[in-house]
Amino acid sequence: MVARPPVMIVVDRMKVEDLVGVHEIERDSFSAPWPAHAYQHELENNRLAHYIVARCGDQLVGFAGMWLLVDEAHVTTFATRRAWRRQGIGERLLLALLDLAAARGAHEATLEVRPSNLPARRLYEKYGFKVVGVRTRYYSDNNEDALIMTTDALEGRSMRERIAELRAAVAARPEIEVGADGRPADPSGGADGPKGDSGQTGAQSSPGAQSSPGASRPDSGSPSVIRPSSVTRRRL
Repeated sequence: MVARPPVMIVVDRMKVEDLVGVHEIERDSFSAPWPAHAYQHELENNRLAHYIVARCGDQLVGFAGMWLLVDEAHVTTFATRRAWRRQGIGERLLLALLDLAAARGAHEATLEVRPSNLPARRLYEKYGFKVVGVRTRYYSDNNEDALIMTTDALEGRSMRERIAELRAAVAARPEIEVGADGRPADPSGGADGPKGDSGQTGAQSSPGAQSSPGASRPDSGSPSVIRPSSVTRRRL
């Protein structure tokens, strides 16, 4: 396979025109994908919701989202296109979410994750999330419990130092090489990343139907690491 020059990854706000690509990743990533109208409802009607995407040229390669509830950032969804998993997209999206949460005044970030999703739990622990509770029989596809994970204060010294160290580690990773087929030339990528059924796990209900983001499923994703020289993050 002939490798192209390293790619430019852009992390940006999710727009309505991104939804076709979002739905493709959604259907490929979750055992019970949200319905097609859910994200449009979130973008157009939910002032608490903040969604971001990762792009490689015209191709959408990942997305993530959160709700800002007073001073808490609740991660609601997290997914990477199958061919781009283990290439750093998930970790970059998580960094962007935490940056956005801190910039909007959130005191902490929280999420739910399946106990069986060990790679996801390792990722979130790496970024300072700790188990603080359990939601019994939370996932309706198999009645698995959900672990509630929360960070220390985002504005606190320990979290700021942790994020700075992780950002430096991202900068030290090799750039992504893309093959002639437009996919990463090395699909095994770098660090381990979250995965579940068919590569990722999901929850079961639409964000638009919830009074709170209790139907979130952020235990998916596929983080590795990429260098900022191959990444551009627009103002979120």
